[in-house]
Amino acid sequence: MIIETIETIVGFLNSLLWGKLLVYALVGAGLYFTLRLLFIQLTHLGHSAKVMATSRQGCESGLSSFQVFCTSMAARVGAGNMAGVAVAIGAGGPGAVFWMWLIALLGMATAMIESTLAQIYKVKDKDGQFRGGPSYYMERGLGQRWMGILFSVFLIIAFGLVFNAVQSNTIAGALEIVFDVKEAYWFDVKASYWIGIFLVLASSVVIMGGLRKVARVSEVVVPIMAFAYILIAMVVVGMNIEQLPTIIELIVNSAFGWQEAAAGGVAYTVAQAMQSGVARGLFSNEAGMGSAANVAASASPTPNHPASQGFVQMIGVFMDTIVICSATAAIILLAGDLSGVNVSEGDKGIQLTIAALTNHVGDWGGLFVALAILLFCFTSIIANYSYAETNVLFLSNNSRKVLPLFRLCVLGMVMFGAVAKIQLVWDMADLSMGLMATVNIIALVLLSGVAMRVINDYRDQLSEGKEPVFDKSQFPELEGHIEEGIWTGEPVVRSDKGL
Repeated sequence: MIIETIETIVGFLNSLLWGKLLVYALVGAGLYFTLRLLFIQLTHLGHSAKVMATSRQGCESGLSSFQVFCTSMAARVGAGNMAGVAVAIGAGGPGAVFWMWLIALLGMATAMIESTLAQIYKVKDKDGQFRGGPSYYMERGLGQRWMGILFSVFLIIAFGLVFNAVQSNTIAGALEIVFDVKEAYWFDVKASYWIGIFLVLASSVVIMGGLRKVARVSEVVVPIMAFAYILIAMVVVGMNIEQLPTIIELIVNSAFGWQEAAAGGVAYTVAQAMQSGVARGLFSNEAGMGSAANVAASASPTPNHPASQGFVQMIGVFMDTIVICSATAAIILLAGDLSGVNVSEGDKGIQLTIAALTNHVGDWGGLFVALAILLFCFTSIIANYSYAETNVLFLSNNSRKVLPLFRLCVLGMVMFGAVAKIQLVWDMADLSMGLMATVNIIALVLLSGVAMRVINDYRDQLSEGKEPVFDKSQFPELEGHIEEGIWTGEPVVRSDKGL
C-alpha cells in the first residue's frame, strides 16, 4: 500500500514536471543560450575537442581538464546510454531518439553556460581542492544561499542516492539476463544480492579515496570503455549500412507523428516521443541539470580561463548523446523486429539492448553488453558520488563526521538498487533530476549575462591569436563575489606528473 502510494505521487509529479514544464524549459533555455552564443556548439566544436585533448596536465589545486572531462563522462555514460535509450524507444518510439539529439545540441550551449559559471564562482576547500557548482554560483552570484541549499538537497538525493540505485539496478539486470541467474540462489542467497554486495565493495574502495581517486580511475577506464562501445556500434552500422537511410527516416517521421497520422494518435505519439526523448536525454547528458558543473569547478583549466572548462563540458554532451546514445539507438533500430522483447514493464530496458546486439553478432554480444554496462555503470556510481560529495560539503563544514555517514548511505542505495523494482527507481530518478533542473535553469537564466561576458572575453582573446587568460579586473561586477587568490590573471604553472 505504501509503495503504491509513493508510485502514485511520484507519477503525478513527473507528469507535471516532464509533461508541462521541463520539456519547454530545457528546450527554451537551450535555444536562448544557443542564439545568445551565436551557435557556439557548432562554430567552436573543433576548438572544444582541441581544449579537451591538450589539457592532461594538472596542478596542486585542481584536477586537469582532461580528468574532469573523464569524470563527467563517467557520470554521463552509464544506464542512460544503454538501458535509458532502450526505455525511451520503448515508451516513445524511434522518434524519441530525435528529441534526444535535439536536447543534446541545445544542451551543449546550456552546458557551456553552467560550467563557465561553476569556474567563475569556485572556491578552495580545506584540502586546497577546488569546489563549486550550482549551489556555489547561486550563493555567490545571486546571493541566495537558500537556493543553493535547495539545489544541494535535490542533487544529493538524485546523484548520491537515487541515480546510484539506477546504475546498480541496471548492472544487476544485465548480469542476471546474460548469465541466466535471475532466479538463482548461491548459498541460499539470491544472485541479485551477491551482485549488490560486489558493487558495494568495489564502490567503497574508490569513493573512500575522495574526488582525486575518482578522477584517477575515470581517466583510465572511461576512454577505453567508450572507444570499445563505439567501435562495436560502428561494426553493426557497417553490417547494416543499406538500412541506415530508412532508420533515419523512421526516427524523423516518428518524432513528428507523421507515420501515425492515419491512426489518429499524432498528439499522443509526438508528446510521448518528446517526453521520453527529453527525459532520457537529460538523464544521460545532464545538460542543464547542474550536475556536471560540480566537477567542472574542480578543474584547473587550460587555458586558465573559466570559459575553457565550458568548452570541455560542451564536447562531453556531444560525445555522450550524439555519439554514444546514437550508437545504442543504431544497435536497437537496425536489429529489426524485436517485438518479443517487452520493455513496457520498465525492468527490461537493458534486455532490449542485449537482445539487439545478440541479434547482430551472436551470443557474445550479450556478454559484451554485460561487461560494458558493468564498467559504464560502475564508473557512473563513483562519479555520481563525487558530485554529491561537493554538495554535502556545501551544506556542512564538518566533513570528518558527515562524509563517512553519507558514504554509507550511498553504498546502501547501491545495494538497494541491485534488488529493487526498476520502474519505481527510474521514476524517482526522473523526479529528482527534474527538481534539480528546475532550480538550476532559473539560476542559469539569471546569471547568463555574466557568463556571456566571460565567454565573449575568451572568444575575443582567441580571435586575436592569444591564449585566453581570465583577468578579473576587467569584470568589476564580480568584485566581492569570487574568491580571492584563484583568478590571478596569469597562466597556471602545471606539473608534468599529473595527478
